[in-house]
Amino acid sequence: MPNTLKNTSVRLGCGAGFWGDAFDPALELAERGNLDFLCFDFLAELTMSLLQRVRAKDPGQGYVPDMVNWFADLAAPAKASGTTLVCNGGGVNPRAGAEALAKAMQVKGIAGRKIGVVAGDDVLGRLQAFRDAGMKLTHMRTGEDGFDRIKSKVVSANVYLGSDGIIEALEGGSEIVVTGRVTDSALFIGPAMHRLGWGFDQPDRIASAITVGHILECAAGCTGGMSSRFDQMPRMGEVGFPIAEISGDGTATISKLPGSGGHVDQFTVKEHLVYEIGDPRSYFTPDGVADFTAPHIEETGADVVRVTGMRGKARPDSLKLLIGYSDGWIGEGLLMFPWPNAHARARKAEETLRERFKRLGLASSAISFNYIGLNMLHGPAAPIPASDNLNEVGLRVAVKTASRDEAEKVRRACSQLWIMGPGGTSFGAPMKPRPTIALWPTLVPRDLVSHSVEYITS
Repeated sequence: MPNTLKNTSVRLGCGAGFWGDAFDPALELAERGNLDFLCFDFLAELTMSLLQRVRAKDPGQGYVPDMVNWFADLAAPAKASGTTLVCNGGGVNPRAGAEALAKAMQVKGIAGRKIGVVAGDDVLGRLQAFRDAGMKLTHMRTGEDGFDRIKSKVVSANVYLGSDGIIEALEGGSEIVVTGRVTDSALFIGPAMHRLGWGFDQPDRIASAITVGHILECAAGCTGGMSSRFDQMPRMGEVGFPIAEISGDGTATISKLPGSGGHVDQFTVKEHLVYEIGDPRSYFTPDGVADFTAPHIEETGADVVRVTGMRGKARPDSLKLLIGYSDGWIGEGLLMFPWPNAHARARKAEETLRERFKRLGLASSAISFNYIGLNMLHGPAAPIPASDNLNEVGLRVAVKTASRDEAEKVRRACSQLWIMGPGGTSFGAPMKPRPTIALWPTLVPRDLVSHSVEYITS
């Protein structure tokens, strides 16, 4: 990509922070945001494994269904405002997702839209080749080298790609870009690099895009959501999603639509800047390494924050590979107990369930009991009140097993407390056993992975 400035600035908005996010703030941005790009982050770490299971049942699936419905509805207002839509909603099957989107737009009478499809992250079929080449696929967090222990259980393997494919798709004239597993920030980095003409030989500029992308990627996360100052955030049910304007010199302003709910100030930006990071001086992405201690953050107006001084280093030689594998089953139950003696009733229910598990011969690797209203979130760190004068207490039990049949014993035991349990025991429909997926993060050399781009027209 040429290292010449194309535009003096680029205006980006975030349309989703996860699969299941609100649609109305994205529509407002498409209609009134005056954006160059509206970017959607639909994927979480576990999402890829879940989508791979869906694709295993139906080869035509594996993408995020919301992407198809949303983009079909956003296509017209985005076209009218000159806004390009970018997302990672292709999941483990970006081509199928793009084809489904093209059909949905055709149904709405929207024709001639060029969709860029970015793939190459799925390396499920190459894991044995990696092993044959001598790669240990060492677990990044635990240091374990025993990948062979789980290789027969693997259901997904996706490398976190950077912005290269998005840039290529935009250079190819795409009005919509659908990717598989790229980093969350790449959804913003690619459009910024494309529009501003930045190259990977400009680490501080790339660090600016990484920083802004990280601030924006969780949508309401920097406009009042998840804030420790939740009581100061107005009308969060009508929250506005964030907007960033990045200048060619790397400086940026963060804002939201006037009149929308929530708030943007230096602290909402700072809170999200440190969200889900390790070393703040070295935030690694496939596109570069950003120093999150470098930016200067200041409020320049109502709901407007200026971010300057970003610094970074060249992109790393390795890429993160996230492998998902089947890891048994979970059997669980949730029971509620009323005043008086709510806590005592819940303790009696735990005692009864433990007796039932023993009598049923339950084979498990872990059993967890938590009391809702007492220690559900803080666990053993939560103080237990001396007196039992609580209005109500909930009891949640979760049991990890090797098979569905064993997990089913948990459901049955919980159901049996309808009559075996203390007076006042209540709960809804028993929870069905569910399979669990564990994650094995590792690193692979960058030169072993490459992206691909193809185009589909609606």
